[in-house]
Amino acid sequence: MIRTMVQLTEEQLKALKELAKARKTSVAKLVRESVAQYVAAAPKAAERDEKRRRALEFIRKIEAGEIQFRDKDGKTDVALNHDKYLNEGPDASW
Repeated sequence: MIRTMVQLTEEQLKALKELAKARKTSVAKLVRESVAQYVAAAPKAAERDEKRRRALEFIRKIEAGEIQFRDKDGKTDVALNHDKYLNEGPDASW
């Protein structure tokens, strides 16, 4: 292991010491475990950011009118007028 110096706030160190005492382990071990979890989650965060960026770009295209959704009959207003279309359908009597 390599020794390193980390600066923590008083509150952070106090919380770590309490947690270490409760778990009967060292503050150093808690810090190593925390760093390991953070590093393991980092790629997931980058992946999540990329998915978010793509979703926002998709929404921008929809709002700009670059993308328009249609149902199988070519209608684009089904979400707004679904009750109307259900009442007009072949089984409108139910």
